[in-house]
Amino acid sequence: MKGTLKMHIFPNNPYKQIFLFFLFFSCCILCIAQETKISLDTSISLGTSKKTSLIKSKSNNKKSLSDTLIKVDRRPGIASIRSAILPGLGQIYNKKYWKLPIIYGALGTAAVVFIFNHKNYKDLKLAYRGKYNVRVYHDSTDYKKIKPDLLPLSEESLRFNRDQFRRNVDYSVLFFAILWGLNVMDAAVDAHLKSFDISPDLSLQIKTGYSEMANTNGVSLVMRIGK
Repeated sequence: MKGTLKMHIFPNNPYKQIFLFFLFFSCCILCIAQETKISLDTSISLGTSKKTSLIKSKSNNKKSLSDTLIKVDRRPGIASIRSAILPGLGQIYNKKYWKLPIIYGALGTAAVVFIFNHKNYKDLKLAYRGKYNVRVYHDSTDYKKIKPDLLPLSEESLRFNRDQFRRNVDYSVLFFAILWGLNVMDAAVDAHLKSFDISPDLSLQIKTGYSEMANTNGVSLVMRIGK
């Protein structure tokens, strides 16, 4: 009775683990940096708005609401479309150039993992077909093309590893698509946040009593813009 030796090549794919770590790290960096940038942009904009209002008050006592509003013309639709066409183009539109290395680093890692998995999948597929044809049809055409390091492996081992790398190819494509989508989402959210009103006259108050809008009594959250 013959026993079948099942050998697995690349049992633990280091590229897959590295890619997953890089994906998680990139997402964390983008989220933290996005929050930090919003805070810094708000502080700088508020400071600039106060200085502008102080200078204008010396020459003109009439201060309009437009003097205290920060207006930045950034359209989320344009930013998202540009990033969908070419990764990083929406970030350039938003003038967030520091995000380009993160985006292209993540997408480049996904591309390298895909190429690695696809190459091994093709080699294993050819090796399995070559050994199968020799055993069943006595055809050695594909058998001569098998790489030397794959010749000692059995058909069962070749089939197992072929299926494994085929799944890894699918995962690589999925990760690449997810990263591309995150790139589009980041550009759209960044452009949308730039259109927020961060005027110092913006206030939020909680009032109790009758609400004309709701036509009932209760607690209302009132936002006051300007004076």
